[in-house]
Amino acid sequence: MNKYATRKTIARTTFFETFLDQTADGKRKLSIRAKRWISVISLHMLFFLSFQIDIQILEGTLNGSRLLGFHLIDVFTTLEVFLATHHLPINMIIGTTTIAIIYILIGGRTYCSWVCPYGIISEVGEKIHNTLIKKKIIKERNFDHRVRNVFWAIFLILAFTSEYLVFELINVVGILSRFIAYGWSVALSWVVAVFLVEVFFARRAWCRYLCPIGTTYGYLGKVSALRVEWNDNCDHCMVCHDVCFENQVLELTKSKYDKQREELGIKREIVAGADCTLCGRCIDVCHSDALGYTFRLKSLV
Repeated sequence: MNKYATRKTIARTTFFETFLDQTADGKRKLSIRAKRWISVISLHMLFFLSFQIDIQILEGTLNGSRLLGFHLIDVFTTLEVFLATHHLPINMIIGTTTIAIIYILIGGRTYCSWVCPYGIISEVGEKIHNTLIKKKIIKERNFDHRVRNVFWAIFLILAFTSEYLVFELINVVGILSRFIAYGWSVALSWVVAVFLVEVFFARRAWCRYLCPIGTTYGYLGKVSALRVEWNDNCDHCMVCHDVCFENQVLELTKSKYDKQREELGIKREIVAGADCTLCGRCIDVCHSDALGYTFRLKSLV
């Protein structure tokens, strides 16, 4: 993908083209998207091999696992367990605290783009969805992304009132993670149903509007150290908006803020929105190199 020669919007880019980037001097390299896919596949290969051939490196699933014997527990799962049982074992407290610290450092919703197995399946569905829109077979539908906060509260209330982890019945992330580690389950039919909704009805619907796991990590992301940074190389072409499925976080790329920034002498800004998954798709397509990763604590290390 040569972003310097062509504005690489979703409509103008093939799916497989997005896995390779071409630098300004013509060299080819793996795109950030390719690196994300390698991250997700490698992580779940460890889950699979740890169970299937007992290598005991990363045991369990994304809900709860052990890395070389050390407990790691998903934050939202812990909230559900506490509200349902009114008790937390010490290993859950340690595992959850560890995960929370990790995601505060590397960016809350990096979980969604660099860890979650449904994320890469959803990207495939997104490409099909956008192709169908381009061919005018379906219409584009967008809803208020803040509805995810309502679902987050509903699932926690259900855990408290029913004393049962209700969300886990429909958790496509958990279902996929268990399938990869342990094998086939009829629950996969629900994953297929969600995928079809995203293909034919609403782009990335699970991630954008429903998943309370991503919402939880988004809350952590508000204070996370690793962020995407904008600089004034930007020419406001808005291609980053086109490829970002949470494009409300990229409002700062709009030209309407230029006058205010010029008055204040601002040349760099952090993409601070909690919904940013740090997927790097905006960086991959930015032909003016106005977007990149930054570590907000780099002055301390």
